[in-house]
Order: sequence, then structure tokens, then C-alpha cells
Amino acid sequence: MAALNLRRGLLLALVILIADQASKWWILEVFDLPTHRSVEIFTAGPVGMNLTMVWNRGVTFGLLSGSAPWHGWALAALAAVIAAFLIRWMTRAETRRTALALGAIVGGAIGNVIDRLRFGGVVDFIDAHGWGWHWYVFNVADAAIVLGVAVLLVEALTGRPATPDTPRKAA
Repeated sequence: MAALNLRRGLLLALVILIADQASKWWILEVFDLPTHRSVEIFTAGPVGMNLTMVWNRGVTFGLLSGSAPWHGWALAALAAVIAAFLIRWMTRAETRRTALALGAIVGGAIGNVIDRLRFGGVVDFIDAHGWGWHWYVFNVADAAIVLGVAVLLVEALTGRPATPDTPRKAA
């Protein structure tokens, strides 16, 4: 069952990686968001969403940002090591949910590593806001990482013992 969960997690990682890189390609090359800077997508009363171009040279919420040439490479290397650790964890995932959560995190992490290596920073562009407050600008990879971590936290906090997935019997 662990092999099946590993395949599921890696497949989700690949899907997220493709969606992330495709969205960033479209934002940069087709829509040309760097030229527009910020474009309103919708507003519904006090909430809304914009496309806003941000080059994140740090990690989550811009922490650890720096302008030295080696900085992007160092953060990319750290993220690659973490992704390798998570893939190893995925090989031992006892449940489908854990494997998929890890796959979401790995796919997002690799997507952001690619940005760091290509551009020296991560392409962020989704700007959600409400009641006059803007959340940090993010991308598809960031959303996948946050959702994957949220699933792992829920699993850890519910205190339910992990039960291995059981194969379905053929009818």
C-alpha cells in the first residue's frame, strides 16, 4: 500500500508542479503582468482578488529575503533538501491523505525552487483582499504548500491513530 500512496503523492506533486509553472508562464509571458503591475480580477462587496506582480526573494511572507547573488541559490538548495526529506516521508506514508498532503507540499516546493533557479526569486501574483486588508501575494505553489501543511496539522491535532489504507476487494 505504501507504494500506491507514493505513486499518488508523486502524481499530485507533478500535477501541482505543472499547474504552478504553467500559471507563472502565463502571468509572465502571455498576460505580461510585470508591465501591468496590478489588475483587479473581481470585487464582491468588501472582498476581492487582484493579479499583482511581486518577486519574492525570501521565503514565506518574504522572510529571509536578501539581494546577494548566492541568496536565491541557498534558499533553493534548502527547499530541495526539504523536498527530498518529504519524498522520503512519502515513501512511508501509511494513508492516502498523508501521501497526498506531502505530494502537495513537494510539488509546490519544487515549483518555487525552479523559480529561484530561473529568476533569483519566486513569481507571486495572487492578491486576495477583504475589508481593506490584503493578504500576502502568493502563487499556486504557495497555495498547495499551505493546504498540504494544513492537512498534516489536522491529522496531527485530531489525535486519531493513523490507519493504513486497506486495498479494496475485487467484486
